[in-house]
Amino acid sequence: MRQTFDESTDPSFGPKHVPLIRQAMAAQGLDGFLVPHEDEHQNEYLPAANDRLAWASGFTGSAGAGVILSDRAAVFVDGRYTLQVREQVDQGVFEIRDLVEGGVPAYLETVSKGAVIGYDARLHSPAALDGLKAAATRAGAVLKPVEANPVDQAWGSARPPQPMAPVVPQPLEHAGEESSAKRARVGASVAALGADAAVITAPASIAWLFNVRGGDVIRTPLPLSQAILNADGTARLFLEPAKVTADLPAWLGNQVSLETSDKLETALADLSGKSVVVDPAQSSAWYFDTLTAAGATVVRAMDPCTMPRACKNAVELDGTREAHRRDGAALTRFLHWLATEGQINPPDEKEAVAKLEAFREATGVLKDLSFDTIGAANGHGALPHYRPTERSNERAKMGSLLLVDSGGQYLDGTTDVTRTVAIGEPSAEMVQRNTLVLKGHLAIARLRFPAGTTGSAIDALARMALWAHGLDYDHGTGHGVGVYLGVHEGPQRISKAPNTIALQPGMIVSNEPGYYKDGEYGIRIENLEIVMPAEDVPGGERPMHRFEALTLAPIDRRLIDKALLTAEEIAQFDAYHARVLREIGPRVEPEVRAWMEQACAPL
Repeated sequence: MRQTFDESTDPSFGPKHVPLIRQAMAAQGLDGFLVPHEDEHQNEYLPAANDRLAWASGFTGSAGAGVILSDRAAVFVDGRYTLQVREQVDQGVFEIRDLVEGGVPAYLETVSKGAVIGYDARLHSPAALDGLKAAATRAGAVLKPVEANPVDQAWGSARPPQPMAPVVPQPLEHAGEESSAKRARVGASVAALGADAAVITAPASIAWLFNVRGGDVIRTPLPLSQAILNADGTARLFLEPAKVTADLPAWLGNQVSLETSDKLETALADLSGKSVVVDPAQSSAWYFDTLTAAGATVVRAMDPCTMPRACKNAVELDGTREAHRRDGAALTRFLHWLATEGQINPPDEKEAVAKLEAFREATGVLKDLSFDTIGAANGHGALPHYRPTERSNERAKMGSLLLVDSGGQYLDGTTDVTRTVAIGEPSAEMVQRNTLVLKGHLAIARLRFPAGTTGSAIDALARMALWAHGLDYDHGTGHGVGVYLGVHEGPQRISKAPNTIALQPGMIVSNEPGYYKDGEYGIRIENLEIVMPAEDVPGGERPMHRFEALTLAPIDRRLIDKALLTAEEIAQFDAYHARVLREIGPRVEPEVRAWMEQACAPL
């Protein structure tokens, strides 16, 4: 299996490792040190060698931070991880604090006057550092960049090696556009900003720009590397030699200079006197400091690859449609298994995860999971980011809900889908809450909206039915998704949080409202959607965008109260299921197809 149920940390990590970190801090004259979750590439998912917060504290969530002072320490997490962090972290060593409300800046305001707090400039964005420096100043303390990271020093020889996965071409049949054309197009946008070059540090942007893929990051085919793109479309790509495959230089072509990673700092110095675009949200403060010291003029702007990467071309969209049909057939086989064998002998979480993975493996073309499957039975469903382990594994009970959020990585697309399934007879409350979630899902899916509309402008539509009953959920409604890239991709998203990025044709975004009853069950319904070009509406005055559902798999009809749906919602739901049967039915075995006839029957 690709997914394991082992735990890579335990609560002993804090008591064992924090004293070592404090020794390294003291040797540098530091009274404290900042330990962000992010690594040198600002990744969400980290290679083991870069998961410093996990090694220091035991906490393995995908978002968080730590502060280690000479006499106390704290770990900061958001609402997704409040239960997980208490299981993983020794609270005798670390105080648990909220990442959002106050967060690290509020904690820094409590440090002693005159304290020197160290930070690794390679791990923090400039915007984040500005807030942290201001907080330290208010406390009469100072933030100091370090040459040697105390966590790395304490970790020492036990630290895993940096990943060295080979970097391979992503064929044009999947990429849809030559790298030379991408580089010319993005280079022109750099010139339009009045700049000579751009420093590209986001691994997903490098993979997209050069039409390559790697394997340095778990569940995501990313090459950890950096690049300098010149306004004329030429580029320098910095890779460890061990990652360079035999056919890579020819694939990159003679307009791309392939150089070793240790040449990066010198290459940045070569930009002296030039105007250079760097993204303050995706690149660490080290790049800004190094370029400024070299005499370059830094232009703070969004990574110029971000928007063109988010707006997929026709080849990418056709590829991801096929990936979703293939993946939908695998998921439908799993749902059939749950609806038959799973109702007689309810599975435990590990069995459910393994079964779904086996169906995806049976496609013969699965490259990886797109994230560790969330197979959440019973009360675990109320934890939106739960992942089963050997210790936490639980068997689904009769009369319960099983929430399964999963996805696959294929050369032609990345999938992400959630289905909630009743095991046995669901309660009336479960059916009512699921129907409210479905109403929100359908509201987003059928929306027509004008150019310039942002995800934050439509988020409330997913929540209206829940809000009317005094209910809500504490995560976003949608995130961007790549094509054989990251399952979480910006800059588009659908959430309460303000977002200035309009939803544009070719973007892929998830549609995943939910409801969670603490300790009892969780509900989420998730499809991926493509933003389609604006079209005239009969009788209308302005063209409107719409969504096209990428994800094709049955939604549990037993969890729907038809009386709570409007005629329009019923017709929409029935049309979706008719499409699922039409496109997925021919791809599955006769017994699964026979089950689909019932599972996708009109309400």
